[in-house]
Amino acid sequence: MALFLVNVLDGFVTGLLLFMLCSGLTLIFSMMGVLNFAHASFYMLGAYFAYQISLVTGFWAGLLIAPLIVGVIGALIERYGLRRVHKYGHVPELIFTFGLALLIEETVQFFWGKSQLPFSEPAALDFAAFAIAGNAFPAYKVFMIAVAMGIFLTLLYILTKTRIGMTIQAALSYPETVQNLGHNVPLVFMCVFGVGTAMAGLAGVIAGPVLGVFPGMALQLGSIVFVTIVIGGLGSLWGALVASLIIGWLQTFATAYDITAEQVLTAIGFTKPELIWDHPLQDLWTLTLPQLGPILPYLLMIIVLVLRPQGLMGNRES
Repeated sequence: MALFLVNVLDGFVTGLLLFMLCSGLTLIFSMMGVLNFAHASFYMLGAYFAYQISLVTGFWAGLLIAPLIVGVIGALIERYGLRRVHKYGHVPELIFTFGLALLIEETVQFFWGKSQLPFSEPAALDFAAFAIAGNAFPAYKVFMIAVAMGIFLTLLYILTKTRIGMTIQAALSYPETVQNLGHNVPLVFMCVFGVGTAMAGLAGVIAGPVLGVFPGMALQLGSIVFVTIVIGGLGSLWGALVASLIIGWLQTFATAYDITAEQVLTAIGFTKPELIWDHPLQDLWTLTLPQLGPILPYLLMIIVLVLRPQGLMGNRES
């Protein structure tokens, strides 16, 4: 029971960390209809900027300043790059953001090298918040949970309860009407893109001490981010949260329990072949749950797309 509770908490933290990264991409897509392939690269930039700032002023200054820098960079990219290709359709947008991701990765390697950087959590959070059956739960993970929930509640409030949120949503569906009412629609979109990338940068700052700061960190989470928002429903904030938690728990429990395919197959009535190495399905019989863990989100995505193409809580077709 203790192991189960520990895995629930660890999966919750993993899911909320994934949500912090997905929330910015969900915001950008729901407001602008842009699927940003470079989103995970802004996440990586946030971690690197925070590391560099922390060398001079400490972790907390990096936590505040790095996302702002990433947000400004994102806003400028939207204004002087993405806006120019937006009028040509989604394919040029995808090509542009894909090339941008490669450019950011090469830039990071040029300035910081290819080695992992020693970015650690602040000393103020370097202790165990509580313990479950002897298993310590770090205070930094509690901090991660608080930040992720704060992001979710803030976004939800802004988008559903404020005039700014209503204007942003109206600008997506009726840009000409909103423009005629005196609002600067291009400025709204630039700000939305900047905020979305700043949130990716914030996720990078938070994740850096836990997952490490290295050039491959964008690639490590890049694909799983898109899987998450497809499962949750493109543009759905609630869907992104639910899908992130599901994937976090899936991967955590798959790693923790060493269940083999042989145990499952024999439990449902199959008989193990005597000469397993000569059997055509030998690889199936030797599989373990930890081996399947990395592909479980993709299998879940396939199932969701077959049963509900718009995602768990989405309105748009994925």
